[in-house]
Amino acid sequence: MTQSIVVQVGQCGNQVGCRFWDLALREHASVNKKGIYDEALGSFFRNVDTRYSDGDCMDLPKGKIRSLKARAVLIDMEEGVVNELLQGPLRDVFDSKQLITDVSGSGNNWAVGYKSYGFQYREQILENLRRAAEHCDCLQCFFLIHSMGGGTGSGLGTYVLNLMEDEFPDVYRFVTSVYPSAEDDVITSPYNSILAMRELTEHADCVLPIENQSLVDIVNKINQMTNSGKLGAAIKPYTLISGQKEAKGQEKPFDAMNNIVANLLLNLTSSARFEGSLNMDLNEISMNLVPFPQLHYLVPSLTPLYTLADVNIPTRRLDQMFSDAFSKDHQLMHADPKRNLYLACALMVRGNVQISDLRRNIERLKPTLQFVSWNQEGWKTSLCSVPPVGHTHSLLALANNTCVKSTFQDLKDRFVKLYKKKAHLHHYLHVDGMEQSCFTEAITSLSSLIEEYNRLDATKGLPVSDATRLSIAM
Repeated sequence: MTQSIVVQVGQCGNQVGCRFWDLALREHASVNKKGIYDEALGSFFRNVDTRYSDGDCMDLPKGKIRSLKARAVLIDMEEGVVNELLQGPLRDVFDSKQLITDVSGSGNNWAVGYKSYGFQYREQILENLRRAAEHCDCLQCFFLIHSMGGGTGSGLGTYVLNLMEDEFPDVYRFVTSVYPSAEDDVITSPYNSILAMRELTEHADCVLPIENQSLVDIVNKINQMTNSGKLGAAIKPYTLISGQKEAKGQEKPFDAMNNIVANLLLNLTSSARFEGSLNMDLNEISMNLVPFPQLHYLVPSLTPLYTLADVNIPTRRLDQMFSDAFSKDHQLMHADPKRNLYLACALMVRGNVQISDLRRNIERLKPTLQFVSWNQEGWKTSLCSVPPVGHTHSLLALANNTCVKSTFQDLKDRFVKLYKKKAHLHHYLHVDGMEQSCFTEAITSLSSLIEEYNRLDATKGLPVSDATRLSIAM
């Protein structure tokens, strides 16, 4: 059994990570009734003997669980979120030696996160990554969780990504990146996002881009349905997956949104954690969905969305679940893949679903989807027998689709608007090691990426004999 390490960077990364670990523990507890440390738990957790206080807690072999420790590294240049985790119900899940914090933050400045804190904490970050890796028998993947708009997530997050590639070149690097909305209150978020994107394009194996505004819209839609009574008595008292409120009766502002991202990661890793009739290894995602190395941005969609709100509703028709996965309302980005070109698509199904159901729905949907001429059968599928808690089935779709270019173009336009005025540029150029060429190289990289997607889109509708197989981003 392979293992993976989750690296949480910045406020957003650690808040999403907290929800992931909480929900993962609930999911495993619902399956593992006897409390036995098995291969499923071993994917993301260590079983340790806490009687040994000196040095690292001793790892225990398979058997009764003594104490679970997350295979995680937590990094933030402000203490608030990490301290909150250490005071919360998950405090015993995190190894204190796997935490790196500072007090002043990155001031919403990519250069501070990457150039200043990156160089300052380089050895400590490497030590923590190595320590986490040493506790793995067969390390397969790093999952990096961060946001693009701030300073620590974008800057230090992508610096850590570079360290992973240098130190562990054979370990896959999956990045979950939360992109800022157009109304983001961080004025420099376009700078931070574009500077970070160059690093993601160059150094990640797969990126799952998620738009903050899409998360807001999904949560608002769920709340509207809840408040309107359209779902009747089928709704549980609380809208969060955890089914819990804070002691004072207040939900944390971003918990519902973070739950969506956490569920994406649960579905993404389900085949690595549980048995199924058609398992998909994580390396198969990169191998089958990324025909050109730099075009590795995979648009995620989840269904049913009610899973994200802990809503108990009658099981929806299975075919409807597959249709929903290709609806723009279920995408975690403001994009409509049906109107654009697919390079490849993965369907990761959980629960009581048969291979025949999967094949039937692919054949049903094929005529409505446009694939590149040289990859008409570009489907990758998996079936995991363990459904999400409280539901009979779910589906995560990952689309390598040219529709991502609209989000990238919007970011580019916002970047250019700021950069033409040289607005706030001095805050970046005052950081040691930061030069204006970093901006020009970053926008050139993004422009090239957008152009590659445009070139692919230009082949839509052409017969196979006429569509040139492009040598893109090699």
